[in-house]
Amino acid sequence: MRILAIESSCDETAAAVVEDGRRALSNAVASQIDAHKIYGGVVPEIASRMHVEAVCAVTEEALQTAGVTLQEVDAIAATAAPGLVGALLVGLNFAKGLAYANGKPLIPVHHLRSHVAANYLNSGLEPPFLCLIVSGGHTHIVEVLDYTTFRVVGRTRDDAAGEALDKTARIMGLPYPGGPHLDRLGRDGDPKAFRFPRPKVADSPYDFSFSGLKTAALNQLQKIEDVSEVSADFAASFQFAVADYLCQKFLGAAADLGYTTAALAGGVCANSVLRAEMKTRCEQAGITLFVPELAHCGDNAAMVAAQGFYEYRAGNVAGLGCNAVPSKGIET
Repeated sequence: MRILAIESSCDETAAAVVEDGRRALSNAVASQIDAHKIYGGVVPEIASRMHVEAVCAVTEEALQTAGVTLQEVDAIAATAAPGLVGALLVGLNFAKGLAYANGKPLIPVHHLRSHVAANYLNSGLEPPFLCLIVSGGHTHIVEVLDYTTFRVVGRTRDDAAGEALDKTARIMGLPYPGGPHLDRLGRDGDPKAFRFPRPKVADSPYDFSFSGLKTAALNQLQKIEDVSEVSADFAASFQFAVADYLCQKFLGAAADLGYTTAALAGGVCANSVLRAEMKTRCEQAGITLFVPELAHCGDNAAMVAAQGFYEYRAGNVAGLGCNAVPSKGIET
């Protein structure tokens, strides 16, 4: 089964064709980073307009690379929630038009479920497993009970992990988007040069809080006369603190819940420190870890098509009245 998917939840316009939920035949992405860089973050109105400009071209590219026509596609999937509502509407309404004009089923897909499904591409991972979803807007520990059944066991109470990394990078004067620049800078630094707290959430052993980490970074940076002299060490130390905190919580949940199979998902799982720390600690704990290929960590449409395949098998299709939802939990 071949599914054409459209992704436009934030600032990446993407289209892909995936076969049987596992084999990516194409994965086209049009990035908006240069447009938003001057503002230091994503401007929703600009993002929506750029999606309108790019969606036809990336869809054509995805079909051509896959070597298929719209008639040879079995269904159309699109991200319907959560995300920037204007951006979501562009991709979803475009997908509705394709589905209606070509007589294809329409599959609305949850963005976080898609990030989990990035692990299915080119791998043999099957539920059940425990997944850590880490991105600029979300930090969740999720039980993936089957392909369309999820249970959240832990989440951030304030900032997401990616947000903490990006904002710390911005305070240090690094360009947008900050996370990747922080990662590259920290590769030459000492991860033990600076100390950061590991916040505790009183009423939940698996929930996170990153606001204290971010504040601790700001307080330490304000005491440094020339940040450039210690920037590599600071970047390495802060990233290690975030990765260590994520690993502690996630592996604690895996041990308590009895999981021996785990996965990472979301844009932050491209971070080299997190990938290395989680791999090492999972090996020590006897846990089999799955991590998406770097091309499938950030927002892309191949992951949407992968999850779309399993949503279709479960009967989760929609009519033309389907609407975009800016805020929606992964469990619903």
